[in-house]
Amino acid sequence: MQGDINIEDTRLRAFKRLLDIMDDLREKCPWDQKQTFDTLRHLTIEEVYELSDAILDKDTQEIKNELGDVMLHLVFYAKIGSETKDFTIEDVLNSICEKLIVRHPHIYGEIDVNDAEEVARNWELIKLKEKGNKPKRVLGGVPKSLPAIVKALRIQDKSAGVGFEWDNKEDVWKKVQEEIDELKDEVKANDQGADNLEKMEDEFGDVMFSMINYARFLNINPSDALERTNKKFISRFNYIEDKMKEKGLSFDDTTLEQMDKFWEESKKNKK
Repeated sequence: MQGDINIEDTRLRAFKRLLDIMDDLREKCPWDQKQTFDTLRHLTIEEVYELSDAILDKDTQEIKNELGDVMLHLVFYAKIGSETKDFTIEDVLNSICEKLIVRHPHIYGEIDVNDAEEVARNWELIKLKEKGNKPKRVLGGVPKSLPAIVKALRIQDKSAGVGFEWDNKEDVWKKVQEEIDELKDEVKANDQGADNLEKMEDEFGDVMFSMINYARFLNINPSDALERTNKKFISRFNYIEDKMKEKGLSFDDTTLEQMDKFWEESKKNKK
């Protein structure tokens, strides 16, 4: 909501408090004084993953806490930027405000949209038209260091945003099956003595990429889905270890059949 700034706004007071604390830390704390963009980078990534964990766990209090940690990092970067005379927190905030206004012409302009998909499509088209130092490409804004599954999802979202998209999920599933068949062919060739590890890897990647695309059509986030499966596996495997400990067993003297029995128990006890 745009309008006159109210200095009594509790949100502004809280934000100013964080800025003031950041000033103090940068001036007085030896650890904070040493930090740079580069030294903070891996810590920021860790904080974002911790936020992701809290979201997956649906732990709203932990989401609040992790958002605070991420916010601290954002303010930290802006503080360093102001010290190097490259940008200030005002520059950062005004930049994103201007970007949001330009990319939401259905709110701040005279463009009409019918649904969220049209909003997303307009967003990508507007990005391509924006002036900058580098030529704009549809997939140019996908960060190179994104985890592969997240990167594949963003690639597909962005290409779909400009119309390069399947018509329906049935066709996407046919593509998944086609890619699985091609992988099977390479696996069979490998079993028969062919030196084709690279080809198998390529086909396996195609299967994963097509499955991620299918997830999009089911409105499933593939990264979240896989992480839920990871957590489920960890929980069930921990159950196996606990049951083995109860019975005085070790992995050396426990058969796969015994472990599988405990696994099935865990599925019944922890769904």
